[in-house]
Formats: sequence, C-alpha cells, structure tokens
Amino acid sequence: MVKVKTFGMELKPLKAHKELAALDKTVNDFIAKNKIGNVVSVSDMATTDDKGETIGIVRVLCYKEKD
Repeated sequence: MVKVKTFGMELKPLKAHKELAALDKTVNDFIAKNKIGNVVSVSDMATTDDKGETIGIVRVLCYKEKD
C-alpha cells in the first residue's frame, strides 16, 4: 500500500539553510524509525504570505508500506 506523509517547516530570513537541514533530518529520522525501504517520491512546495514572500516549506513523502 502506498502512503503519504507531510512535513512542514517555517523559514526565517537568513536561517533557511539550518531549517532545511532540520527538515531533512526529520524526514530521514521518520524513514529510519519506520524502516521504510521503498520511497516513491519526495517533493517540496514553498508557502508564501500575502506579499508573495516565502515563509515556509511543505515536504511530501510518498512511500510503500511493507506487506
């Protein structure tokens, strides 16, 4: 069965590199903890405020659950 998990992270000016590294760690920890061996896809989408400025990121992980 294919499953989807989403992760979100607020991005602050001049700290995006650190926050993206933390998001990577969160996703990798989820994969390791749940012993996921078959990742189908990973995608990112920026979230914006009413001025069009990027304020966050949503990462979607699609994976196959073990039988």
